[in-house]
Amino acid sequence: MTKENSIKIFENKKVRSVWDSEQEKWYISIVDVEVLTESANPRRYWSDLKIKLSK
Repeated sequence: MTKENSIKIFENKKVRSVWDSEQEKWYISIVDVEVLTESANPRRYWSDLKIKLSK
């Protein structure tokens, strides 16, 4: 893996990430966000978030 596409460790859990060199930003997998939100079902979290964002 390179800096552009890597796995970060946060509180002993893996979080997939991608570096966008043009925008100079890190992007993380929303499904892995359970580490940050303590969500029991990260896919449900993503589904609910998409619904909220579309409204």
